[in-house]
Amino acid sequence: MKDFWQNCCDLLRLDARISSDKFDTWIAPLQMESWDPQSGELVLSAASAQKRDVTRSTYSDIITFHATRANNDSPVTVKWIVREPKVEAPAPSSSVVEQDSTSFNQLAESCGLLSSLSFENFVQGMSNKVALGAATYVANNPGTKAFNPLYIYGGVGLGKTHLMHAIGLAVLKRNPKAKILCLSATTYIAEFLKGIARKDQSFYQRFKSLDLLLLDDVQMLGSKEGTQSAFFSTFEALVPHGKQIVLTSDTYAKQLKDVDERLKSRFAGGMSVPIDPPELETREAILMKKAEQSGTNLPEDVAFFIANHLKSNVRELEGALQQVIAHARFNGIDISIDQARTALHDLIHSQNEITVQDIQKKVADYYKIRVADMHSKRRPRVIAYPRQIAMYLSKKLTQKSYPEIGELFGGKDHTTVLHACKKIESDRRINEELNHELHVLEQNLQNF
Repeated sequence: MKDFWQNCCDLLRLDARISSDKFDTWIAPLQMESWDPQSGELVLSAASAQKRDVTRSTYSDIITFHATRANNDSPVTVKWIVREPKVEAPAPSSSVVEQDSTSFNQLAESCGLLSSLSFENFVQGMSNKVALGAATYVANNPGTKAFNPLYIYGGVGLGKTHLMHAIGLAVLKRNPKAKILCLSATTYIAEFLKGIARKDQSFYQRFKSLDLLLLDDVQMLGSKEGTQSAFFSTFEALVPHGKQIVLTSDTYAKQLKDVDERLKSRFAGGMSVPIDPPELETREAILMKKAEQSGTNLPEDVAFFIANHLKSNVRELEGALQQVIAHARFNGIDISIDQARTALHDLIHSQNEITVQDIQKKVADYYKIRVADMHSKRRPRVIAYPRQIAMYLSKKLTQKSYPEIGELFGGKDHTTVLHACKKIESDRRINEELNHELHVLEQNLQNF
């Protein structure tokens, strides 16, 4: 019986209409309660009425189609129910479970970790897939040379800190005796200065005895020479001895300002992974997950509406969701698209569309050329290549067509723009430094 539903799921995974995020969020949690090959009745259960209703209204036709295929093209009727909570027996008393949970949360807190920022609560998408994979690997294999340090970089509110805490929590669960410390670079600087003022050597000993050090916003070490020297000493005491370091930053290592070259070299010596702003489907999945965690019934069309209008980062999405929930609650009305549009009116209208002119200026500033060079016919590589990058970003980040972009670059032919886009897309796959530069430019523009 289970093989039939497994066959259905295999077919659903291959359906281009269902992304991996959608499948994991809505299809995978479904359970087959019964299957009658004679009548063709398939009974599926969801964990809650909300999930049942959303999944049924959105995916019933697709599921029925593939179930029919799995049934040798014989008709299938799908029935939907809410799953009864399982009664575990024997189960520890709630007080014991709460005590264990409280005990772990307290242990996590003593390490500077937030128990809510776990892998289980992280929503995967194409924008963070590589970073999540690297974080998961480090959590399971701390100290692996190729991943030490793990350097996660990206814009504000994209999930860098969440992944860092998730690594710490996973390591702590597996080894409660592990010496773990999670803190911001600002706190590290403050503790260093405090130790200097007191002439206290315990600062150095505390950090050098760690099994796992998680340092957030490492770019804050810039221009702090004494602290950088102390951190270099900490780094050398940990990484060569198989102790794991995880760093987060707003830019990749080589672009860090006022940071010692030997530190930048160490940061880049392990695994560097970017996190980009979430794509539409991931933004929608994040909203649905946050709503579920808060016990809010968020219609999927409302989640799509919010996700489609707010594109910069996860933090902004969470804030928008709270605004919608609060507005509905205070006005005693149900959440709907019209209600969300009213609640988010100011926020939505404050969103600025990225223009080709914005891109030209940002790219020109980044590569230290003139904006006028974007419109010229000059072909030295120091000008032509940034111009191709600007064309590539214009196609990726705006709704302009190839001819429209060409016109805005001094009347270039659309084939010139097409060639530039193909070249940069190809180059970024094999040129790690270019890929990093493009990530930085994209995030700067999307937060413009």
